[in-house]
Amino acid sequence: MVPAEVPDAEAEPDGLEDRLRRFVTIWSRAIFPATATSLTRPEFEQHLLPLARSLRDALHDRIFDATPAHGVGAALVGAHCTDPDALARSLGVVDAYLVLYCGEAADPAGELAADELRARCARLQATFAAGFAQALRERTLAEQEAIARSALAARGAAEDALHATEARFRAVFEGAAIGIGIADLDGRVLEVNDTLTRMFGGLEHHVRSRNVSEWVHPDDAPQVWRMYKELIRGERDNFRTEKPFFRNDGTVLWTNLTVSLLRDVDGVPQYQLALLEDTTERRLLTLRLRYEATHDALTGLPNRTLFFERLEKALAPARETPKDAARETPKDEANSGTKEAGPVPAPRPAARFGLCYLDLDGFKAINDSLGHSAGDRMLVEVADRLQSCATAPGEMVARLGGDEFVALTTGPDTQREVGELAARILGALATPISLDGREFTVRGSIGIVEGKAGESTAAEVLRSADITMYRAKSAGGNRFEHADAEADARAITRHGLTTSLPAALERGEFFIEYQPLVHLADGTVHGAEALVRWSHPTHGVLSPDRFIPLAEHTGLIVPLGRWVLEQSVLQARAWQEELAAGTFAGPVRINVNLSPAQLHHPGLVADTVEVLERIGLPPGSLCLEVTESALIGADEDLLKPLRQLAEMGVDIALDDFGTGYSNLANLRRLPVSVLKLDRSFTQGMQQHPADPVDLKIVEGIVSLAHGLELGVTVEGVETGAQAEHLRRLGCDTAQGWYYARPGPPEMLHTLSMADAV
Repeated sequence: MVPAEVPDAEAEPDGLEDRLRRFVTIWSRAIFPATATSLTRPEFEQHLLPLARSLRDALHDRIFDATPAHGVGAALVGAHCTDPDALARSLGVVDAYLVLYCGEAADPAGELAADELRARCARLQATFAAGFAQALRERTLAEQEAIARSALAARGAAEDALHATEARFRAVFEGAAIGIGIADLDGRVLEVNDTLTRMFGGLEHHVRSRNVSEWVHPDDAPQVWRMYKELIRGERDNFRTEKPFFRNDGTVLWTNLTVSLLRDVDGVPQYQLALLEDTTERRLLTLRLRYEATHDALTGLPNRTLFFERLEKALAPARETPKDAARETPKDEANSGTKEAGPVPAPRPAARFGLCYLDLDGFKAINDSLGHSAGDRMLVEVADRLQSCATAPGEMVARLGGDEFVALTTGPDTQREVGELAARILGALATPISLDGREFTVRGSIGIVEGKAGESTAAEVLRSADITMYRAKSAGGNRFEHADAEADARAITRHGLTTSLPAALERGEFFIEYQPLVHLADGTVHGAEALVRWSHPTHGVLSPDRFIPLAEHTGLIVPLGRWVLEQSVLQARAWQEELAAGTFAGPVRINVNLSPAQLHHPGLVADTVEVLERIGLPPGSLCLEVTESALIGADEDLLKPLRQLAEMGVDIALDDFGTGYSNLANLRRLPVSVLKLDRSFTQGMQQHPADPVDLKIVEGIVSLAHGLELGVTVEGVETGAQAEHLRRLGCDTAQGWYYARPGPPEMLHTLSMADAV
C-alpha cells in the first residue's frame, strides 16, 4: 500500500508541523556530530525533514507497511551518516520521540491504540536498521571495488611506467656517446655499454674481468684514488676528474671521468656509476697547440713564452717543505740524552741560475746580401749548434726572436757552469757555416747573468742580460761579458733619459750656458761658445756628454740643435744691441756646435739662414763648430752645405782638431776658417817648463794653420803659464777655466766690462 501524500504544512492541523520539526531538531542534534557531511546544521535538518515525514506517515498508515523506513535508513547512509554511532543514535531518537511527537497527536480520532503505535515504531526501527545496514554494505562493497579497480589500474600504470623507464634507461645506456659502467662497492664491474667497450679496445670480457682498483695509471692525479675511497665509504656522492687508462693494447686512453654513488631507498650505498668521455684526440690536439704556442716555428726551439715559464720557475725562491722541517733536529733535543742524536743534515745548497743572452754579430748583413731564406737556414744551423751545447740536466736553449737566443742553466754550481756554457756556445759558432756555396763565420755577443733564485724577477734578469750583451757587442763582439750592477744602472739611466728627451724639449727643461772666447794677444773677450745643458727634474743639471749622444741616436738632435741655434743667435743679437747702446763691450760672435746628424740633415742651410734673417744677426757673427771625426772622409755631398754657409760668411770651425787622425792635406779642401786645437796637445804647457814635444807640435800646427789662413783656437786652458805659452806660439784665441767656466750670459758682462776698464 502506498502511503497517502502528506499535505503541505499550511493544510495540516495547527501544531502538527511544529511537532514534526521538533522531532527533526532532536534527531539532527543526535546524529550531526557523527555525520561526515559538508552541510551546515540547518541544511542538514532540512535534509532530515522529508525522512521524518516518511516515518510519521508509515506510523499512521491504515494498512501498516514498514518499507519506507528501509528507504530512510538507506537515505541516511546516502547523506554520509555512515558512522555506526549515527545508526544507534537515530534508532534511539525514533524509539523515544517518534510516537511522542508524531503518535497520538497525529491520530486525533484515536483509531490506533498506544500499544499498536509502539509496536509499529519497533518494526520501523528494525526496518530502518536493515535499510541502513544494507545501504552501508552496498556502499562499502562499491568503495572496495573502486579501490580494487584503482589499485589494478595503478599497478598496470606502474608496470607500464617501469617498463618504459627500463626501456629508456637501456636505450640511453646502450646508445650513449659516452662510456657507462656500473660496479659494486668492491669494484667488480657488473655492466658496461658498447661505447665503453669500444673505448677500451672492443672486447667486453676484458673490461668485465677487470676490477676498478686495477685501473691505476702513473699519470693519475694524486687526489683521484683518495676521492674514490671517500666515495666508496659514502663520504661523498660523486667526483669528477681527468684520468688516463691503459687500453688492452697498451695505448693510453684519456678521459673526463665522473663517478657517482648509487644508494637504495634507505640511503645505503649499493653501486658505483662511472661516466667516461674519451678526450684522447682533444688532449693530443691541445698538446700540439701547446707545443706550437711554446716553440719557435723555424728552429723548433722553445720560444719566449716557454722560456719565461722556465725562467720564472728557476727564479722562484725555494720553499722548505714540512718533510724537510721534520728532518731538522733542534739542538736542545739532540743534546737532551733522551735518545741518541743522529747526524745533523748538511744544509741544502741554495738554488742558483745562469743565463746566457746571445745576439749574432752582423746577421743583418747576411739577410741583406743573401736574402731572408739564407738567413733562416743560418738560424736553423745556429739553433742546432746551440742545442748541442745545452744537453746537461737543468739546461735549455730558446729563441727569443730574430737572431736572439738564450741559454739557461740551473743548479747549485751555476757560477762555474754558466761561463763554461757561454764558452761552448762561442766555440760551437766558430765553425764556418756553408750557405749557397759560400762559408760564413758566425760571431756572437753574449751577456751573462748569474745569481741566486728569488732575488730578481724574470723581466729584471732578462733586461740585465740584454744590457750586458750590448756591452759585449760594444767591446767588439764575439765574446761574453758578465752582468755588472753599476753598468746596468748606467744603461737604465741612459734609457730613462732617452725616453724623456722629447718631453724635456717641450717642457723647456734645456738651457744654455756661455763660455767666453778670449784673444790671447790682448786678453779681450772675442766671443762665446754656446753649451746646452739639461735641467733634469730627477738627475739635476746634465752636461752635453750625458744626453747629446742619446739625442743623436733618437733623432732629437735636429730639433734640439735648431733650438740651441735660435737661442744662441737671439743672445748674440741682444749683445750687439747692448754694444750699440754702449752698455756692453763685447762679445758679438757666437759659436754653436753641430753634430754629425745635423750635418746630414737636408734642412741645415735653410734653417740656419731662416734663423739669421728672422733675428737679424749678420752671418759673420756666427761660427758653427764641427768635430774633425765627422769630416774624415767626407764627400762633396756632405761638404756642400758647409761650403754654402761659408760662402754666406758663416765661420766654420774644425773642433777637436788632432784627435781624428785626418790627413793634414785634407784641410785645403775643407770649408773651415778656424782650427780648434784639442786640449790633449796643450796639457804639457800648464806649468814651467813646458813639455818641449807639445811646444813643437803646437808650433807646427799653428804655422800650418796660419799658412792656410786659418785661425787657431785652443780649448781647455787652465793656467796662466799655459795661456802664456800659447800666446808666444801665435795662437789666436783660447777658452777654458783659466778665463771663466760656462755660465749665464750676464757673466760675460762682467768679463767684457773688466776688459774695457
